[in-house]
Amino acid sequence: MTRKPPCLTRLAVQGFKSICKEEQIDIHPLTILAGANSSGKSSMMQPLLLLKQTLEAAGDPGALLLDGTNVRFTSKEQLLSKGPARACASGFAVRLTADNGNSLETRFRSVVGQGFDVERMVFRAGRETLDIQPDMPHERIVALLPDHLKSFADDMSRKYGERPRWRVFRDRCFLAFELTDSATRDPAARFWPRGGISPSTEFLPLIQSVVHLPGLRGNPRRTYPKTAAGPHFPGTFEAYVASLVFQWQTDKSDKLTELGTSMEELGLSWKVTAKAIDDTQVELRVGRLPHGKRGGAHDMVSIADVGFGVSQSLPVLVALIEAKAGQIVYLEQPEIHLHPKAQRGLARTLCRAAMRGVVLIVETHSALLLREVQTLVALGKMPKDQVTFHWLQRNEEGATIVPTAALDDDGAYGDWPEDFDATELDAEQAYLDAVEQPGR
Repeated sequence: MTRKPPCLTRLAVQGFKSICKEEQIDIHPLTILAGANSSGKSSMMQPLLLLKQTLEAAGDPGALLLDGTNVRFTSKEQLLSKGPARACASGFAVRLTADNGNSLETRFRSVVGQGFDVERMVFRAGRETLDIQPDMPHERIVALLPDHLKSFADDMSRKYGERPRWRVFRDRCFLAFELTDSATRDPAARFWPRGGISPSTEFLPLIQSVVHLPGLRGNPRRTYPKTAAGPHFPGTFEAYVASLVFQWQTDKSDKLTELGTSMEELGLSWKVTAKAIDDTQVELRVGRLPHGKRGGAHDMVSIADVGFGVSQSLPVLVALIEAKAGQIVYLEQPEIHLHPKAQRGLARTLCRAAMRGVVLIVETHSALLLREVQTLVALGKMPKDQVTFHWLQRNEEGATIVPTAALDDDGAYGDWPEDFDATELDAEQAYLDAVEQPGR
């Protein structure tokens, strides 16, 4: 029996930008974030991206790397919530929940002149709660540790004549325990374990494996730098696309055929190839026509010479094909620059990836994409319990709230949310009224 890979099932945020009070999203295989501009869709995901880029940074960037490849801030005031009186919150919190029910909450506090520090970390597993704070005394730490670690300091003292003590230290964006020399109080004089121990360990691979594809994916280029072709993708994903295609081509992988089929379904092209220009550069070429025909294998052009929708959609499709079961793929505006018909095709591609076990979080403004997902549920081609819609809104005070809808057997969610359908109907009615206006 194949073991199901671990994955995140819930994300909760508090005190971050417009998310003043705690709001949360349940993460299903296909999780859709919709809502008006500036309603808080990106804000809901940015704390997770902050953790990702902090863990991936070279060296220790401190508790949070604010200005990175996934999220860019230049001051902590830019990300802290502001209340009605416009006073900034003193910190923010993010809580991750895994599919085994364990959760990890990390609270960050603002430090004058230093950005952020970790204020506390709360780990919950079943009925057990582990509340970790900096400067906890040795005795309190011992009371929290599992039985096989409680007596470790005494064993070390008897064996080596030293007086080691447990302490809490910051390990990038989390807290951890380590056993140090109490006589010198030197953090470098660590007895055990190297790198410390922390309940955050089980969440690290879930965070670092997140594939992030932003809405701004850059202009198509004549050549792309060679990169590693996985399995990890630090930063944003578009930088790896050309090298992945080149690797699939070299390995004669079925993934390359799947990519061509997906491109053809969207009406963008039918074939993608990669050519090594030298030891550092790769060229991407695509079929000039949307469908293959006799002699079409020679009708290839640079990706820079076709419609912008091709270069913007290719990273989306490559990410969906490359991602493993249980891995989160966060897509911002995957439908950007796509014709309405292609948006419907994209919805089908997303559903196929979700049913393969990839965990998709899709931020979208496309009513067509949502409607196609509903249609696939109604047709029985997408299980309703694998889809969830989160419709983010701002209340009268400007704070984000996150209503959630589950689909029924017909793919319907009642009258919620009204904005998408009502706006389309209003536009249609306005046009008909204009056509029928007397004396125009």
